[in-house]
Amino acid sequence: MSRIGNKPVSVPDGVQIGLADGTITVEGPLGRLQWQYRPEITVAYDEKAGQITLSRCDDQRQSRALHGLTRALIQNMVLGVTQGYQKRLEIAGVGYLAAVQGTTLQLRVGFANELQVPIPEGLEVTCPDQQHVLIKGVDKQKVGQFAAEVRARRKPEPYKGKGIRYEGEQVRRKQGKAMVK
Repeated sequence: MSRIGNKPVSVPDGVQIGLADGTITVEGPLGRLQWQYRPEITVAYDEKAGQITLSRCDDQRQSRALHGLTRALIQNMVLGVTQGYQKRLEIAGVGYLAAVQGTTLQLRVGFANELQVPIPEGLEVTCPDQQHVLIKGVDKQKVGQFAAEVRARRKPEPYKGKGIRYEGEQVRRKQGKAMVK
């Protein structure tokens, strides 16, 4: 039994759900998301109760795995169109900074040239100051993927801690040669 898959997804007021041909559409105050789920899973929406229930066609290993996954992804879609998702990045280092220019995120992170990262559609990227980047969006996967791509441009290094990191991320520091003597 899938504990996650058997839990119904509650749909708050102001969110419209559309089911057609293996595709679920979730529309809310912040935006609209659409996703095509696998045929092993049956999705049903009860408007009176305001709940989405999921069931699987058989007890195969793949179907059991997809049951909980599908429920979690639908829950993330509902949360995305009502509350939205956000990731915060910190930039640490002397002379390191970030700025948004149109649809491009500009990063100066210790390379000879400035890095230009195009911002994907559906995401809102802002820089409250030069050392912080705020990524907002309704799609959890897009927000996390873009944050990971930006962080990968200059990961925090272990000796001085310079680089791009998630807000609150602890970077494990090493001593270095000078401290060994």
